[in-house]
Amino acid sequence: MTTDIYRGLSQLGKHSTPPASPRDAILDKVANPRPENDYVVRFACPEFTSLCPVTGQPDFAHIVIDYIPDGLLVESKSLKLYLQSFRNHAAFHEDCTVGIGARLVTELEPKWLRIGGYWYPRGGIPIDVFYQTGTAPENIWIPDQGVAPYRGRG
Repeated sequence: MTTDIYRGLSQLGKHSTPPASPRDAILDKVANPRPENDYVVRFACPEFTSLCPVTGQPDFAHIVIDYIPDGLLVESKSLKLYLQSFRNHAAFHEDCTVGIGARLVTELEPKWLRIGGYWYPRGGIPIDVFYQTGTAPENIWIPDQGVAPYRGRG
């Protein structure tokens, strides 16, 4: 395998600080080394945080992203920094979850993507938010996201 696909990455192998906002975040991409195969890539972020846009209080979620790449993969360090950029970002759960999914679709143009945002309760109500680009291909195994319905997650 050639390492040419890793040229031009802005964050991997370098000291990087989280961006000030999701808008400022750079998502580095690399060429899919196996474009002839359909396969699922999963990222789980069990310690996602953002801020309530009304109260400024922290909100916490377990985010699970599954996608079937086409020509591009997201580089994981840049994704981690992008997700960290939400720490001081004020937005509702729905906006965060769907916004992350929509940005990845725009940047990667995957064959399929789904994201589950499993938000911990505030005010006694957990909110789970799901976004998906369409029906997943029939020839691919896509496991359950593995996050139980809320019963004291953790």
